Amino acid sequence: MRVLVTGAGGFIGSAITDQLRAAGHQVVGLDLLDRGTPTNRTEPRPITGDVRDPAVVDRALAGVDVVCHQAAMVGVGVSVADLPDYTSHNLLGTATLLARMAAAGVRRLVLASSMVVYGPGGYRCPVDGPVRPLPRRPADLAAGRYEHRCPRCDGDLIDVPIDEDTPADPQNTYAVTKHGQELLAASWAREIDGAVTALRYHNVYGPGMPRDTPYAGVAAIFRSELAAGRPPRVYEDGGQRRDFVYVDDVARANLLAIERIATIDAPEFVPLNIASGDPHTVGELATALAQVTGGPAPVIVGGGRATDARHIVASPTRAHRVLNYTPQTPFSLGLTRL
Repeated sequence: MRVLVTGAGGFIGSAITDQLRAAGHQVVGLDLLDRGTPTNRTEPRPITGDVRDPAVVDRALAGVDVVCHQAAMVGVGVSVADLPDYTSHNLLGTATLLARMAAAGVRRLVLASSMVVYGPGGYRCPVDGPVRPLPRRPADLAAGRYEHRCPRCDGDLIDVPIDEDTPADPQNTYAVTKHGQELLAASWAREIDGAVTALRYHNVYGPGMPRDTPYAGVAAIFRSELAAGRPPRVYEDGGQRRDFVYVDDVARANLLAIERIATIDAPEFVPLNIASGDPHTVGELATALAQVTGGPAPVIVGGGRATDARHIVASPTRAHRVLNYTPQTPFSLGLTRL
């Protein structure tokens, strides 16, 4: 099978490319290669070009059976000044790709989506049951009250794993554009009898993560601090729960999705959580990395942003059922490799 991987020079895209080639598939890579040093773990290098350029996309699509769309601006953004870039790269880029795929007769897409489409995550109140949480208030954060509160009784909430039926509630620019990518892809699939699998990545980590950039993930930030001999600075109380999933497990989920979608005859849009199913707190992540590297213990600094989710953990049950996806890299081993 011939597969176009956009963002093929990046952290996740290069891992996907490696696994596709190891499985015997022919890969065409496309990457803008303008944001930091690409991982580029495989040869040949991807086509250098912009997914927003129809001529570049047309060249990359020649003879392709399936597209794996990883190219995007990532991270939650630094300020509202990032709005045009996020919108252009993530929404215009996806729209251009979809339009040219339709023109080329390519109707199978695996889309890199994100847990951020869920917003604050899933919660229940001990008194009132499942609820959508109130936004966190700056005054509460300043006072060290970090948990989301119940909209009915104002009590602290308990987080629960989210599944793919959880309504989308994007809370920042990046999240809005990732949700927008899903909506565009779903509309495209309906209009041209296409098939889309949207893989909602949770906190992906591993060797080759982008580093020393305001758009980097928390694991990369902690690793950079430790490499410089400084303790990781952990916001809030370190109790924020996340699902950290190793990059090669994410790449394997893409391989399984690509091989499955090539067999789909009917139009469909299927979102899937790609997670480890083994959540950890941010404080546990920082402590484990410090231990692996022999670096200084993390420092809890309080603070935090009201727009950040307190907890967001996933149920990967549907991905196991649809793709037979089971993560294979334990947290401790993944951190050692990182």
